[in-house]
Amino acid sequence: MAPQQMKRVLQNPSVKRFRHRLLSPRLWLRGLVFWGGSICVGGVAVLFAFGAEKANHYHLLLVELSPFLPLVITPLGLGGVAWITQRFFAGSQGSGIPQTIAALTSEETRNRVLSLRIAFGKVMLTLVGLVCGASIGREGPTVQVGAAIMHSLGRLVRFSRIQSENGLILAGGAAGVAAAFNTPLAGIVFAIEEMSRSSFQHRTNGTILTGVILAGVTSMAVLGDYPYFGYTSASLPLDQAWIAVLLCGGVGGLLGGLFARLLIGMSRGLPGRLGAAARQRPVAFAAFCGFVLALIGLASGSTVYGTGYLEARHILEGSQELPQEYGVLKFLATLVSYASGIPGGIFAPSLSVGAGFGLNLSQIMPYAPAGAVVLLAMVAYFAGVVQAPITAFVIVIEMTDNHNMVLPLMAAALIATTVSRAVCPRPLYRTLAERFLHMNQSPAPEASPAQRSPEAESGTDSGGGGSGGGAASNSSSGAGSGGGGASSSGTGKLLP
Repeated sequence: MAPQQMKRVLQNPSVKRFRHRLLSPRLWLRGLVFWGGSICVGGVAVLFAFGAEKANHYHLLLVELSPFLPLVITPLGLGGVAWITQRFFAGSQGSGIPQTIAALTSEETRNRVLSLRIAFGKVMLTLVGLVCGASIGREGPTVQVGAAIMHSLGRLVRFSRIQSENGLILAGGAAGVAAAFNTPLAGIVFAIEEMSRSSFQHRTNGTILTGVILAGVTSMAVLGDYPYFGYTSASLPLDQAWIAVLLCGGVGGLLGGLFARLLIGMSRGLPGRLGAAARQRPVAFAAFCGFVLALIGLASGSTVYGTGYLEARHILEGSQELPQEYGVLKFLATLVSYASGIPGGIFAPSLSVGAGFGLNLSQIMPYAPAGAVVLLAMVAYFAGVVQAPITAFVIVIEMTDNHNMVLPLMAAALIATTVSRAVCPRPLYRTLAERFLHMNQSPAPEASPAQRSPEAESGTDSGGGGSGGGAASNSSSGAGSGGGGASSSGTGKLLP
């Protein structure tokens, strides 16, 4: 090539951009920080998984000593976790997914709930909750932890505005799901379908994909390429599929929508004396929830404690007989655990509840393989709870390594989402995120007497100060945030 032609090629804008990206030390530093952060998310997710498994094991050891021990341990444990949460780790309550979604739209919330201190508290308190028997999961907390790690690392290096505001948080959350369930595709789908319904931008595609790949590779390097619930070869003949799909989709969507509606209702405030107790004495209320949970555990034969992973796997494999009322009792146990205000997710418990209801539905459809009905019910209930049908069937397909059920699972997820929206018109995580933002808004600074106009003074004296009343009612939202799931608005509201 002649020197003149070479010069023209080098002057091409595309070539200039490529040379800049290839040779820029700042861009390489950004890449190294991002890659290292994604690997770190995968490593933390693996450690969290090991910790959750050990926590469940320790609780089983306690139950083996005496099935009545949870009557003491669970109330004390949940009360203690609630106290530590409100005292030291405000913002770590609940699942973590609503906080992460809220962080996508608010810089103040982003810096408050996506810190490494909150991430540490989220992990440790979730593990303590599992040891005490709470019906919670680690997957939602892993999303917040992953987003916190990526956001914190992003503050060390100057990333682009889109990457720093949305891309890193979405990538961290998606990487958390991928590493927690060992489901890379589900991590990407969840980030797009659920976490970023209103804020997704195509420029974050590569960021999310890279984060998921690196976190997934880290998880697989440590744990191996394994399906979360083991291998299942269940299939459903087409002539029988439509009945099972319609029934599981309808029932799962109805119950999942009911569960989501109850969670949203609790975030707005419990009625009567329960609401007053949750507001005024959140630690005692959490202990009361622990006692109720222990009673449910006794009624279930100690099967509703923890994530529900083992129980769901036993139902899928048919390797252990569980009580017929397991689905209902696990539903109630998860609801009570959420009401206590401690950190913990609902992903794994929801899948376990769905498996329990699938066990019931398989009894009235003896002509359909039980394993196939259980899979349909798991997808349907989970889709009903989160109203994210693509995530629901993708995550179950990846967790069971079963591709024989793709079309029935897709149909069940779609039916369940439609039914759920009739019961609970607004999606769970998005609504809880909006509620979290509303409850944690900083109150507007009150004007000094010298700054008040005569009109404002007369309006206040005449009772027309509606905005002032609003500020007063919200003036302790920070305390509510640290109150183990209680606000100070007078209705016993719970944080998501």
